Amino acid sequence: MADKMKTIVLGVTGSIAAYKAAELASRFTGEGFRVDVIMTESAQQFIAPLTFRNITGRPVVTTMWDIDSEFSVEHVALAEAADVVLIAPATANIIAKMACGMADDMLSCTVLATKAPVVIAPAMNDNMWSNPFTRENVAKLTKRGFTFVGPARGRLASGKMGLGRLTGLDDIYGITLQALGRKGDLAGKHIVVTAGGTQEPVDPVRCLTNHSSGKMGYAVAEAARNRGAEVTLISAPTALAAPPGLKIIGVKTAEDMLKAVQEAVKKADALVMAAAVADFRPVKASSQKIKRQDLNELTIELEKTPDILAQVKGSFIRVGFAAESHDVVANAKEKVKRKGLDLIVANDITEMDCGFGADTNRVTIIDSKGKVENLPLLPKGEVADKILDKLITLLR
Repeated sequence: MADKMKTIVLGVTGSIAAYKAAELASRFTGEGFRVDVIMTESAQQFIAPLTFRNITGRPVVTTMWDIDSEFSVEHVALAEAADVVLIAPATANIIAKMACGMADDMLSCTVLATKAPVVIAPAMNDNMWSNPFTRENVAKLTKRGFTFVGPARGRLASGKMGLGRLTGLDDIYGITLQALGRKGDLAGKHIVVTAGGTQEPVDPVRCLTNHSSGKMGYAVAEAARNRGAEVTLISAPTALAAPPGLKIIGVKTAEDMLKAVQEAVKKADALVMAAAVADFRPVKASSQKIKRQDLNELTIELEKTPDILAQVKGSFIRVGFAAESHDVVANAKEKVKRKGLDLIVANDITEMDCGFGADTNRVTIIDSKGKVENLPLLPKGEVADKILDKLITLLR
């Protein structure tokens, strides 16, 4: 969830990818951040300052010598105001300047003067990116605490394929939020989150699973990352993009997830078990595809899968989820006692706006003492923050 008091200084440099910075500015502004844009002289050859002014509603800084600028009296004012400095796209030229400590324009001056975290999203020709000078500059900045995201491999301005393309905007966005949350209320904590629906094989083609999209678990993992936590996301197969800035462990079956959770929680402060773990699996999966024409009827003998929350022990906070179709609160309270949970998050999967696959959720949060809190329908990102608010209280 965006902290509306935070300021993002967005540096835009002279790359063909400069137009993509406008979308970043729009996204951050839409989330409630104040976005101050600094454009180098070269960047203005690719996109007009007016574009960013209209998007952010803020003056765009293009020179250190504008006497009418609110930043003209103290040219490091932006450096002091910044909660994070994001340079996207970042050329080889600006990377070299920063590595040498130069301050000959507003952007390099801001970087040199700021104490805020700096995130760099490179975009350049692949030969420039692989050049030993650039590699040395990147290593030097990384050692000093600067964060690099990308570049990606793809089609470059030259028309060739190579490593140097501006990485995906979702990754830049996520890593920037992570940088903003370095000193958040979960800083120094390790949170393990599970997500998605496990798959129990029937044969090499078919499996027993459920309708979980993984969206709620992913939302919790990203929200924890944005609040400063070290996050391990243990995910069953989903159609979701991997969130940046997390340790992600892919699993398929309930047995796989159990082993991954047992290992991950050894140094964890909390486990948030948002995955929809299949309750049953075939006693014996066929090693060959079962052919439809080869049988008149099919009987599959089932057995219970491991109960992960019941088997995983430790001194960490335990948060469970309950997807129910009836008697939501009663069933959730029973699960809290049976599994020794500190907190449970329950929802009614029969409701269209908060069932599997929805972007919103309406949940009931119940603690170990039986206290019930009903939340209204909210985006899953906001639900995640509400859950983490409760978790922080327990961690304290």
